[in-house]
Amino acid sequence: MEINQAFTVLQKSGGIRAARIIIENTKKLSRIRVWFMAYQLRRGIPVAKIIHKKWFYGLPFYTNRHTLDPRPDTETLVASVISDITPDFQPHILDLGTGTGCIICSLVKNIPGATGTAIDKSRSALRVARRNIKELGLTGDIRTVHTSFDNPHNFRERFDIIVSNPPYISFGDTRVNNAARHDPWMALYADDKGLSAYKSIAKNAHLWLKDSGKLYLEIGIDQGPDVKSIFIQHGWNLERTENDLTNIERVLIFSKAHP
Repeated sequence: MEINQAFTVLQKSGGIRAARIIIENTKKLSRIRVWFMAYQLRRGIPVAKIIHKKWFYGLPFYTNRHTLDPRPDTETLVASVISDITPDFQPHILDLGTGTGCIICSLVKNIPGATGTAIDKSRSALRVARRNIKELGLTGDIRTVHTSFDNPHNFRERFDIIVSNPPYISFGDTRVNNAARHDPWMALYADDKGLSAYKSIAKNAHLWLKDSGKLYLEIGIDQGPDVKSIFIQHGWNLERTENDLTNIERVLIFSKAHP
């Protein structure tokens, strides 16, 4: 199919922007493939899921149905960590629930000498993360581990920095947009009104973080008070908060409380 014909078909199904992105990122525009992508657009499937690619913090990431698509909100988390890095500090970073690996890869790419460990309880998500780690040339810098953050004895080492964008949407939350309906539910939803993952991290992360380390968490809209309370109750100090580009409180930074 000619490019202009493909563009017309895709535009009618998903709009100009979607059509342009798909055309720019698709090598073979066979008639069958174009019509199938148009069908996907009409079903509300995100463009990133159709082309299996999403840019995050200036880097391209492979994504599929087994992973949460990287979102601009999460760039606030990455920027918060990078802003705290002092010259010559080469942190060892733990990423809890890595998904595509976009957070840990972006940090290691932008912090000279940084290394990382990325965990996820989904084997399918870890395969995606490993692919991105390899394609970004970070195989020697980031290792992956199949586990969850419910196990306090996951690691025999401690980290300088822990980062996480855990599942934080409450089951039944009507604010979830159509695009998110095509992401894996366990990367989005959590029990206890969306707070169960934070409770696990608050309870166990003491064992994984160095005494001088920091913990960086992404949170959902209006979750700040509840998440702060959970961590303070488990002996953490709130260092500061960061807002995203829409001025919504998006990142909480904690340190270990010392007696």
